[in-house]
Amino acid sequence: MRIPTLRGVIDRRILVNFSVDPEVLARIVPPPFRPKTVRGRGLAGICLIRLRAIRPRLVPAWMGISSENAAHRIAVEWDEGGELRSGVYIPRRDTSSGLNAWAGGRLFPGEHHRARFTTSEGEGSLRVAFESDDGGARLDFEGRVGGSLPPGSVFATMEEASRFFEQGSVGYSVTSRPGTYDGLELKTLDWRVEPLELVRADSSFFADRERFPEGSVSFDSALLMRDVRHEWHGRDTLYGPCCAEAVP
Repeated sequence: MRIPTLRGVIDRRILVNFSVDPEVLARIVPPPFRPKTVRGRGLAGICLIRLRAIRPRLVPAWMGISSENAAHRIAVEWDEGGELRSGVYIPRRDTSSGLNAWAGGRLFPGEHHRARFTTSEGEGSLRVAFESDDGGARLDFEGRVGGSLPPGSVFATMEEASRFFEQGSVGYSVTSRPGTYDGLELKTLDWRVEPLELVRADSSFFADRERFPEGSVSFDSALLMRDVRHEWHGRDTLYGPCCAEAVP
């Protein structure tokens, strides 16, 4: 799905990351995607992003819209045009915006579920919680600004973690059409991240033992981005093996 370039500001973006057994992720991720690993572990998580002044590139900022959003993400790779690609597979998106929920999958890539968000930001601390209207997703995250990566993280340094997530800028979202994935690329104009010290991360998605058996998933790290100028670019729809032959 191609859209005009959208521009705005990432007011606040939290990447809550979990280390996962790649064999478990392989049962969740559909073809053509494969779990991408770091030191033998898969990476999945939730992106909690507050967007401000989102609008087509030539429209003035005061006409833009703001919203709280959440995306469940799994780091993946796939083959396309004879080359190895990497990005994220997004099984679910949630938003505070009725406009996003209506327009997602219609006017811009990525179908969204409506959700209620609760946020608070104090002296060096952040809390973001949401619960979807359909009951399909719930999260309560709290962290403290600063510190360093946890000792058990798959990333050896903040620089390595920053590079990994910057390179995973293309996301493909599940749609209501089986085997069809909407593509969207985030291009930041001044990429920068800092660590967050975990207080709690209660996620209905990662607590589901049918999806993630006991011992297969653990918290890895949390990263924070603030006041980052960015653009959204639509990418060609990607099709799984079941649908690729039917595409003209």
